[in-house]
Amino acid sequence: MSAVSELIPPQPAPPAPAFLWTPMRVLGAVLLGFWILAGVSLVAWLIGAWDMDKVATYGPKLVSGLGVTLTLVSISIVLGAVLSVPIAFGRMSQNRVLSGLAYGYVYFFRGTPLIAQLFLIYYGFGSFREELEAVGLWVFFRDAWNCALLAFTLNTAAYQAEILRGAIESVSRGQHEGAAALGLTPFQTFHRIILPQAMIVALRPYGNEIILMIKGSAIVAIVTVFDLFGETRRAYSRTFDFQIYIWAAIFYLVIVEALRNIWAKLEQRLTRHLTR
Repeated sequence: MSAVSELIPPQPAPPAPAFLWTPMRVLGAVLLGFWILAGVSLVAWLIGAWDMDKVATYGPKLVSGLGVTLTLVSISIVLGAVLSVPIAFGRMSQNRVLSGLAYGYVYFFRGTPLIAQLFLIYYGFGSFREELEAVGLWVFFRDAWNCALLAFTLNTAAYQAEILRGAIESVSRGQHEGAAALGLTPFQTFHRIILPQAMIVALRPYGNEIILMIKGSAIVAIVTVFDLFGETRRAYSRTFDFQIYIWAAIFYLVIVEALRNIWAKLEQRLTRHLTR
């Protein structure tokens, strides 16, 4: 360092720029204040409109409907996961017939609304009562719960099949070649190497699918399945108090948020070796 540079005093750091209230920041602050005010007002109104008689009368029914919702979604997710495995392998098959059938199944159930599928099963099969009675299937299709379970299972199986297929195909080809070099059989390769890596990739999409199924389950109330939303509709028809819908929305929000946090913890635990 030269003597001249030693004589030059260090320059002070430039001052931090002053906070500027741009039009977008003003708009953001106004919107934030509006939503805070709306939230506080809603909480204050719910507290003021609290009616213990209604809570005692309809609270247990809402809880019972919540149990129906969770049961319906849980069973359909599990059955859909089982059904999605052969569909996913059919999509990846080199056989054009199997691949075409699997593609058609996925295309239909992912491309049409869930409510339309539910109506097709509930009202559509109801039009063939005599034929179904002749083969002993009317016992199943006459129950709205069974129709809803079948519609949800077929729908989520299509989505889960695509999730599984995409996750399996995301595993690099080198993993297969490395397993073959070690002398592993195709089943051992898939079970011990490919599937564990694929499930890590599929973990978050599976969580999203479960959340979507929980929120979509409200449509079963239309076909007389008294789930959480069905019990909410019935309670409103007797009280004409719309705060019941608010409490139902809070129930759904709590379920989704709890599931989201559980899934985040599960994903963090299963992928902790990737962050080291």
